[in-house]
Amino acid sequence: MEHIKQNFSIKDLENLSGIKAHTIRIWEKRYNILSPNRTDTNIRSYDLENLQKILNITFLNEHGYKISRIAKLTDPEIGKMVKNVAASASEQNRAINSFKISMINFDVNLFHSTYLKLIVTKSFREIFLEIFVPLLNEIGLLWQTDTINPVHEHFLVGLIKQKLYLNIAQLDLTEKDEKDDLYVLFLPVNEIHDLGLLYINYELNLHHKKTIYLGPSMPLNDMRYILEIHPNPKFISYFTIEPIELSAFIKEFEATLGKGRKMELNLFGTKIQSIDPTTQPSNIKIFKSIPEFSNQLSN
Repeated sequence: MEHIKQNFSIKDLENLSGIKAHTIRIWEKRYNILSPNRTDTNIRSYDLENLQKILNITFLNEHGYKISRIAKLTDPEIGKMVKNVAASASEQNRAINSFKISMINFDVNLFHSTYLKLIVTKSFREIFLEIFVPLLNEIGLLWQTDTINPVHEHFLVGLIKQKLYLNIAQLDLTEKDEKDDLYVLFLPVNEIHDLGLLYINYELNLHHKKTIYLGPSMPLNDMRYILEIHPNPKFISYFTIEPIELSAFIKEFEATLGKGRKMELNLFGTKIQSIDPTTQPSNIKIFKSIPEFSNQLSN
């Protein structure tokens, strides 16, 4: 396993906190708020304690507290003030911050306790769309800028999947209309990023739709066996890194599963964002977002 990052550059702190590196340097020099280590060439290096502190300071600063006031507080006093402010602060920002810290520290208990607080007042759908999606977007940027290690992202996504599986299992117990459409959810060969597809499965079950979830890296040829029992399902796939060529995949889909019929294929994901839906055959439906798809289920 790769070495897990324990020390952070000032650029890492900027990416994680949203405070510009230039501002952090000024705060450091003027108020002595952080205690970085320095290399022989005078390059700053920050530990997890410094990271936690800058996140707390950022939180207070965003809620109207001047840095000059915060700087006079001890670390325990800052922590206490954060808790007091958090009681009336934005629930969304507070939760995202907590999930981010749980990821950095590989803190499973913090993840679950934050989730349990949210589920008291929010539905799982609200938690996923309002908190998990913005959080994952931010995590993606942090990973790309080398602020976090891929193992951090895997840790967080794994915990979110646990909640998805739990909520889908609960919805599976609800009664479905046997006359309703059946949706078959799959990812193409070599596509393993299934979080988006799992959430679509949740939305379908939330709307009492029948589903068959096949998951990652599914050869089209193997899905022919489903048609022997369910001759007219609607297919759903989510493209993140695969297929390389969309038009070639659609031709293979038509040849393998269509067999002269126009089987409906609903497509999501980053690979289709630039595709014009009007240029596709009528049975190929392009959705730029999951809520766009979910809204039509309610109609």
